[in-house]
Amino acid sequence: HSNYHHNLKSMMLRYLARNISRFPSSAPCAQRAMSSSATNSSTVVDIHTHFLPHSWPNFHKKFGDEPGPWPWMRHDDSGAMLMSGDEEFRPVNHRCWDIDQRVTDMNTDNIDVQIISNTPILFQYHRPLAETIEVAQHFNDHALEMVESSNGRLVTLGQVPLQNTEAACEEASRAMRSGHVGIQIGNHVGPMDLDAEGLIAFLQHCAEDDIPVLIHPWDMFGRDRMMKYMMAWTVGMPAETHLSIVALILSGAFDRLPKKLKICFAHGGGAFAFLLPRLENAYLHRDIARGNAEMPPSFYTDRFSVDSAVFGVGALNLLVETMGEDRVMLGSDYPFPLGEQRVGKLIRDTHKCGKIDESVRDKLLGGNAINFFDLKNSSAKF
Repeated sequence: HSNYHHNLKSMMLRYLARNISRFPSSAPCAQRAMSSSATNSSTVVDIHTHFLPHSWPNFHKKFGDEPGPWPWMRHDDSGAMLMSGDEEFRPVNHRCWDIDQRVTDMNTDNIDVQIISNTPILFQYHRPLAETIEVAQHFNDHALEMVESSNGRLVTLGQVPLQNTEAACEEASRAMRSGHVGIQIGNHVGPMDLDAEGLIAFLQHCAEDDIPVLIHPWDMFGRDRMMKYMMAWTVGMPAETHLSIVALILSGAFDRLPKKLKICFAHGGGAFAFLLPRLENAYLHRDIARGNAEMPPSFYTDRFSVDSAVFGVGALNLLVETMGEDRVMLGSDYPFPLGEQRVGKLIRDTHKCGKIDESVRDKLLGGNAINFFDLKNSSAKF
């Protein structure tokens, strides 16, 4: 019992000492001072955009529908529809595959470089390994073809067969050798969250091989209760991402993983920034809420980055205050309707209303992304 209180007191002293350096005592909620490692740049990079090919091989014909239907594209007079077997998944348009149109839109919004990644329905982690490997390699190679046709305006993140650690590591390294600038993964594989040993091992590999990772929510829980009003996207996705970040923190995974690991969570990290004080309070006052984390949750906000897809000046300001100016990067979710319709407008508006200065604006718009994805050593032209 005395050892418990001694350890708790020691932990609290470490907590207070570190937070004093992060938050000035005269303004405990002020934006923390961050390092100036991010490149100050007027280059604008959108790190979170999606692609779909116009069509792809008939995987249903090749592999059959077990354990579930395959995604495919239906084209007719009404437009394009992404299908899952016989069910309509979502309407899409030519911006998913039309490079000229993407570049036109980029020019309209003053975007220099897009980082494209697949649409998560293409992950297919639930299938036999050989099938998921073939799917990953097909879409990875197709993405590189898009990049090669873009005259330096697009770069790409690959996908991996995440259900198998060894195969995921192999494909991640192959993708990087082929010209991808990172990897996009889903935030879970079936019931396994990011604190599962196999997924931690994959992140360890990415750290050792300097492979940046974008983590995107998908296959949202509670679907039966969120069938209406697109709540799976507006409620489920932010909750999924929050769960993933908390799992990495409280499991102790961040304590085990190298600090050089580059991971970024889509959609501004979901609900994390807003709910961090609640998580912190639980950690400090309930021992069962601490998990295996060596330190309180706020200590780990320098271990990951987030994109800016939060859609409000107040939300973006909170995000920068919570994560720091080096940990937020422009991400739009282009070309989907739930994405930012004028890409970069939120960051620019947040600067115009005086919430962030010009140097922070430039970091968020591109400087942080250039460093995170090492774009100066990529095919991107800026």
